[in-house]
Amino acid sequence: MSERAGRPCIGICDYEDRTGWCLGCGMTKPEKKAWKKVPAFRPAILIALAMRMEALAAEGHATGPEAGRKGRD
Repeated sequence: MSERAGRPCIGICDYEDRTGWCLGCGMTKPEKKAWKKVPAFRPAILIALAMRMEALAAEGHATGPEAGRKGRD
């Protein structure tokens, strides 16, 4: 299994200013580092992501793959 397999990051690293959550995957910068260096933190990170993405979308942010399309339309 490769390093990237199973990783929530989709390569759209654009962070919401207030929360610090990535609009592409929901992780914070420190969580992205922890994902690589401390695999034991991965389950806790994954639990938080769905709620974060829903909260960002509810605030009107483009999230997931759509976040990478902003400004291209």
